[in-house]
Amino acid sequence: MTEPNISVVVIGRNEGARLVRCLESVRNMRWSGAIELIYCDSNSGDGSADRARAFGSRVVEIGTGRLTAARARNAGWQLSSAPFILFLDGDTILHPEFVTNGMAKFKDDPRIAVVWGHRREMHPEASLYNRILDLDWIYEPGLTEFCGGDALMRRVAVQRAGGFNPDLIAGEEPDLCRRIRANGELILHIDAPMTGHDLAMTNWREYWMRAVRGGYAYAEIAALYRNTSDPLWASTSRSNVIRACIYVIAPAAAILIALVLRSWVAILLFLFCAAALIGRTAIRARRKHGSFATLILFAVHSHVQHIPVFVGQLRYRTIAGRHGRSELIEYKRPA
Repeated sequence: MTEPNISVVVIGRNEGARLVRCLESVRNMRWSGAIELIYCDSNSGDGSADRARAFGSRVVEIGTGRLTAARARNAGWQLSSAPFILFLDGDTILHPEFVTNGMAKFKDDPRIAVVWGHRREMHPEASLYNRILDLDWIYEPGLTEFCGGDALMRRVAVQRAGGFNPDLIAGEEPDLCRRIRANGELILHIDAPMTGHDLAMTNWREYWMRAVRGGYAYAEIAALYRNTSDPLWASTSRSNVIRACIYVIAPAAAILIALVLRSWVAILLFLFCAAALIGRTAIRARRKHGSFATLILFAVHSHVQHIPVFVGQLRYRTIAGRHGRSELIEYKRPA
């Protein structure tokens, strides 16, 4: 058999039909070279592993122990044999041209270790949450500090950096990218479509838990690199604590002052400041979307999310204080 020059590592847990769409998109990508397809399943109960086998995938089933996306990604790339590895989440659809566009960038500069493109929501119209969080995926192209779960990487760079940290329940990609950059290698975000994502978020609880998971990752990774020359997410963690406290205390203080003074002035002043802050955020994000209404919703999300993110940080510090480790924080319903 021809040796593969691309290994595609797909990870998933109870993705069902979403996984089938992902594997179909890999099959349909425009690439003339040999492809190796590996699916790593994290204890799914919906037959995902069997569906992947039906596509001719090599399947790794992780059914025991602590489940993390990092552990699944490691199982995949360590089994792979190609010099380049495309990592995909099982709830995405690969753009047919991304691999061709991405591979060309590796030829431009041997220091480039990771190439990633644009990930966007496939169904932003399906829910308010999809519509808002779609804008979270938009980043300026160019050299970056990190990538997301979908990315094309040099195998040697992943190996040299030690792979993904299997102890992290989230944020494993920025953590790996931090170690890749420490080796003098580069992360490149190209101005080209990469994947469509199916967030499938329909309620507040899912939104809240997703943000809690993000906060847990901020705190855990900030603690991991606290005393280093590149303290990843330390400033992000501190900023979140300050903002969350302000966003909780400010409205409570305004209501208390209004009750004591028997005047609406404090509440009106708070509402004016909140509106001004949201408006400024929406204006700064105007490159992300053409609809002002969507930008306002995104601006509200940008500030409101600090509260559940702070809860996630508290969760990490509480568990770490007891020398424990959190299990996977799941927010998504099975497909």
